[in-house]
Amino acid sequence: MLKIKNLRKSFGKNEVLKGVNLEVKNGEIAVIVGPSGGGKTTLLRCINGLELCDNGSIEIGNKYLCENGNYKSKEEFNEARRDIGLVFQNFNLFPHMSVLENLIEAPKRVLKKSDEEAKKKAEEILSFLGLGDKLESYPHELSGGQKQRVAIGRALALNPKLMCFDEPTSALDPGLTGEVANLIRSLAKDGMSMLIITHDMDFATKVADKIYSMNNGTLLDGNFYTVSK
Repeated sequence: MLKIKNLRKSFGKNEVLKGVNLEVKNGEIAVIVGPSGGGKTTLLRCINGLELCDNGSIEIGNKYLCENGNYKSKEEFNEARRDIGLVFQNFNLFPHMSVLENLIEAPKRVLKKSDEEAKKKAEEILSFLGLGDKLESYPHELSGGQKQRVAIGRALALNPKLMCFDEPTSALDPGLTGEVANLIRSLAKDGMSMLIITHDMDFATKVADKIYSMNNGTLLDGNFYTVSK
């Protein structure tokens, strides 16, 4: 589902990604751990097109986001990005919108769904996430765990093939990490691929199929271990 080859990214003279190679299979949950400043967030931002790499390739399914450091046309770039969902560390929900409105905004704008189509899909997702009674609630009325599920729901509303999570448990009470792990694993059972960055090793071992260690902008080939379930 995801293939990254020789990915490089610098900010000025500081090379943050130093030839990263990574593959994530269909339905696989890959977790990247490592110290702050090691390049994890930059890698995630490059995969999502929020940062442009300097060299290397990013392939999502059979679509290239970039190839050998060259980005495609705007249309091809956006087409590849549509297969990627991102759940931000601090959720980034629209505070002036209800839960339902948060979920239907992107499908209407990006996928050109009608109000009726977007609402039907959003209601199905929120019911699956156990938030069927929160459609008209606003973010400030929700708990941290509920906000996390809404953020996941908003990403799911775009039907991604790959879901990326940036520190999914950092803003949650410790007791909620198991709940998030169970939700992520249930999504993977339906064939969705996941890429997660985290400092939480307990969470990583609960959720991951493979755990990679990243430091100083590098993921060494084979530098991962498979988690027994």
